[in-house]
Amino acid sequence: MDFAFSPEEESFRRQVAEFLEKEVPREYREKRLTFFDMSAQPDWIKVHRQMAEKIGEKGWLSIHWPREYGGQGVSPFYRLILREELSKYHSPGYDSIGCGIVAPALLLKGSDEQKKRHLPGISSGKIIWSETLSEPNHGSDLAAIDVFAKEESDCFVVNGQKIWTTNAHFADWNALIARTDREASPNYRGLTFFLVDMKTPGITVNPIINMAGHHEFNEVFFEDVRIPKENIVGGLNKGWYVVMSLLDYERTTDTVYAIAATYLGDLEEYAREIGLLSPVLTNRFAQFKAECEIARLLHYRVAWMQSQGMVPNHESAMSKLFSFELHQRISEFGMEVAGQYSQLTGESARAPMFGRIPSCYLRSFAYSLEQGTSEIDRDVIAQRGLGLPRLR
Repeated sequence: MDFAFSPEEESFRRQVAEFLEKEVPREYREKRLTFFDMSAQPDWIKVHRQMAEKIGEKGWLSIHWPREYGGQGVSPFYRLILREELSKYHSPGYDSIGCGIVAPALLLKGSDEQKKRHLPGISSGKIIWSETLSEPNHGSDLAAIDVFAKEESDCFVVNGQKIWTTNAHFADWNALIARTDREASPNYRGLTFFLVDMKTPGITVNPIINMAGHHEFNEVFFEDVRIPKENIVGGLNKGWYVVMSLLDYERTTDTVYAIAATYLGDLEEYAREIGLLSPVLTNRFAQFKAECEIARLLHYRVAWMQSQGMVPNHESAMSKLFSFELHQRISEFGMEVAGQYSQLTGESARAPMFGRIPSCYLRSFAYSLEQGTSEIDRDVIAQRGLGLPRLR
């Protein structure tokens, strides 16, 4: 198997690198922020939107889409290259939900009218998306959700609460899964997938500040929110199948292996600068670098499957599980490397790496929960990858 990129792909990587060298705010590069701790920056939303539109103007957010929908019809590896370079240059600007989740769902399950209406906004970077899947009382049991959409003459009226909604505080549109049939058996057959304008009356967004002090997540309340019937994706009571298809993309929309490898490199540079690179510590760094390479190849496998027209399933779960848990281990390792200084946040002049070490560590606890819990990932791998029986 040839793991080398083509000359065209390497040329694209150079284009992206030259663009980011010029456009990424200096502070973001100096602080070497990662995708998971940028939200701590006071200007993050503004910078994220600005960079999204600049990248959108280049046509890169949709570069791998079919030409009829504004893409260039190239391999998904071009999207992967873009995400790798964004990680390398510590750049915001990629809407993981819009580009990585909603767009694939629309391309697979959306009507022609929905594609015409929503894909251009995602491609341009001008429309930011959130998704409301999780609910307070159901954890990972998506099939058991309670938020209910009652059918009326020309719309559905939605009531209920969602939680852990990333970017809902500034998103323009939302992808919602709601129950439309309370009598359906099994219960997942009573779910419908909606597209919701976040300016619709009746939507309330409350912030959830995570223990790293970042505002990424929110709780979203729907009170008599009216959604036009034409905003249903995939058909009435068919939302489960839309969600299952998009989750396979969600698990690999973020190139976590590249984020982890970049952070590991920053840690190594810090350790070298202050004379901490003992043989034992050097060996630990080498071990983590090898694991980052494993994570990279798992992700490349998924990208290759997508380039061949296949929809990855347990392969996506493998890539996500390994990459996210690796990033957790590297974040914990950073605390060990910095010792007592790892307790210092960015407000302290003595904090290593602008206080990113405790920030990344505290943020890493969520990696076992988001984009499908680690337990669910292991179930997917066991049942769909290894053919093992269900235990519950």
